[in-house]
Amino acid sequence: MPDKTRVEANNATEVNEQDWWKNAVIYEVCPRSFQDTNGDGIGDLNGITERLDYLKDLSVDAIWLTPVYPSPHVDFGYDISNYCNIDPQYGTLADFDRLVAEAGKRHIRVIMDMVMNHTSDQHPWFLESRSSRDNPYRDWYVWCDGKGETATSKGEPPNNWQSSFGHSAWQWDEKTRQYYYHKFYIQQPDLNWYNPRVHEAFKEIMAFWLERGVGGFRFDAITTLFEDPSLADEGVVLDKNGKPQLDGSKTDNQPGVHAVIEEMRAEADKFNGSTFPGTRALIGETYLPNIVELKKMYGTPQKPEFHLPMDTQVGMIDKLDVTVFRQKLIDAETHLSANIPLLLFDNHDNPRIDRRYGDGVHDRDIERVIATVLFASRGAALFYYGDEIGMKTTPPKRKQDVKDPSGIIGWPKEKGRDGERTPMQWDASANAGFTTGTPWLPVPPSAATINVSTEERDPNSLLAWYKALIRLKKTNPALENGANIMLDTENTKVLSWMRQAPGTPQVVVSVNFTAKPQIVDLTIGGAGMQARKPRTLLKTPGAADSVALNRIVLGPYAVYIGEIQ
Repeated sequence: MPDKTRVEANNATEVNEQDWWKNAVIYEVCPRSFQDTNGDGIGDLNGITERLDYLKDLSVDAIWLTPVYPSPHVDFGYDISNYCNIDPQYGTLADFDRLVAEAGKRHIRVIMDMVMNHTSDQHPWFLESRSSRDNPYRDWYVWCDGKGETATSKGEPPNNWQSSFGHSAWQWDEKTRQYYYHKFYIQQPDLNWYNPRVHEAFKEIMAFWLERGVGGFRFDAITTLFEDPSLADEGVVLDKNGKPQLDGSKTDNQPGVHAVIEEMRAEADKFNGSTFPGTRALIGETYLPNIVELKKMYGTPQKPEFHLPMDTQVGMIDKLDVTVFRQKLIDAETHLSANIPLLLFDNHDNPRIDRRYGDGVHDRDIERVIATVLFASRGAALFYYGDEIGMKTTPPKRKQDVKDPSGIIGWPKEKGRDGERTPMQWDASANAGFTTGTPWLPVPPSAATINVSTEERDPNSLLAWYKALIRLKKTNPALENGANIMLDTENTKVLSWMRQAPGTPQVVVSVNFTAKPQIVDLTIGGAGMQARKPRTLLKTPGAADSVALNRIVLGPYAVYIGEIQ
């Protein structure tokens, strides 16, 4: 007879592999900025492989790579010219396979960026499409006559739609005398998702990478796949500053999006358990107006869509407002049914946490606050390379130093995204240990003190805080699987909640969102908690242990996590 203990252990491992994404810690890597191994100043796949032990020590479950496909790099890889190869500046397919294999040995999955809204204008599909009106690839993209076009005039763009960069989303093509649509840069023509052949092409692309063992995909700009086929003008509304802007009603979150996600999920599910154990997870870049729209992105049990659509409702608040945070976390807990939230506060398109939440005085403690909300709340957590050491947003000071096209276009009001994409700061040596050459973006002066090597030697560092939080998320049953229950719900200074799982001790979390000391009573507010003494699991460095739940003392931007005895 088989050994019962061994069978049970194998079954538990199988379940864990299938459900790995439910409490996952996912780390976003910009390969260009992570680690250079050949001295050309640009990070590469071998550099990521070289740093896998660091990522294992962080206890991450997966790394999401921003695009590494061949590209003209107008938008640093989000303009793709070949979906089934690796850009030479990052390495080769053999390097990629080695990365996947070595990551797998450390139980780390590799998540690819899947960009389906648009291609590069140098992609063979588009080169064919723009070659003539009767080319078989013509309807792979969105082409349209201009208004008032004549034999000698291109007329006006078909409607008032704008790109994300503030100008018309229509580009005139003189050869075929039509406009093509681009939601983003001119060099990123939008694909026509009303064409079934586009669907089949991307299922083949996904299969190519799934067969190589990737752990899933993050779908870029997914809500922009479809445009209203009537091509009607969009409405005009006022933004938060009172300035007119288009309402996005004809170019964002159109009905066809859900059917495509469902289709791609079915394709990915075919590979579950093959090549690499466990579920191939699908993550969505889902900037949506409310929790109701976010819930739709999960699909239904009969027709599932994303495993983890990004909950930007929480992480992109951009101000430390206890009341707003509380409500958004309640929404994530109560309005997503049995679905798993994916929380995040940072990525390659936004200024880093210091610029969006910091005050310039208490930045380290504020970053502990943000990390605590991220990792001590229920669900999966996604963070950006360098967040764990407190890398600072460092935008260029001169236009001639800008690399990001959005900064070149919008200078000086818009400085682009270079400031949050600077090289990873590994140590205090020249170029922070990122490269032996000239880095593609300058290494910030802050690297002299904010770096992995320095923080690994400091038990009170932000890096130590991240490691401790992630370890608790992975090992404490209440933090791993428990529900979120808000406490002291009338408090506008301190955010407090309880994690509770059946048959395990409850865990309480209190986070001071202010620069002033606060005293918290967690026995009020109807939660039914008694004034017992908690056992400290984690607290802000230098803080005292809490004596009882009815008197938790918090310094400025301090955190307390305790287990109820």
